[in-house]
Amino acid sequence: MRRWRDGRAELTVYGLRGGRVSVPLEIAVSYRARTKGLLGRDAVDGAMLLSPAGSVHTFRMRMPIDVAYLDRALTVIAVRTMRPGRLGLPRLRSRHVLEAAAGAMAGWGVEVGARVSVEVAGDGR
Repeated sequence: MRRWRDGRAELTVYGLRGGRVSVPLEIAVSYRARTKGLLGRDAVDGAMLLSPAGSVHTFRMRMPIDVAYLDRALTVIAVRTMRPGRLGLPRLRSRHVLEAAAGAMAGWGVEVGARVSVEVAGDGR
């Protein structure tokens, strides 16, 4: 089981076509950090990982976001773009949710079946 803490890390996306992209990542694992998520922001630098999480909402958000649902192995099981004021459907196999600015994930190669990894400085994961 992964034991992350709230803070910064790096997300690496291993695309299905062999591509590999690294982006800045914020990790939100505490109840407070997950509840706040991207609320009240006008932009996000890279992505945010909510863990554990099986669904999200965009109530009180200022921008549309891309949402990727990840299973235990950090494989993408669904990707959606959500406008503000929406409630996402829960994904039964989802253990983590990745959020980013709308349109960003397509450019990174985040699609169903792609894998991601999370590297916290000095962590080696």
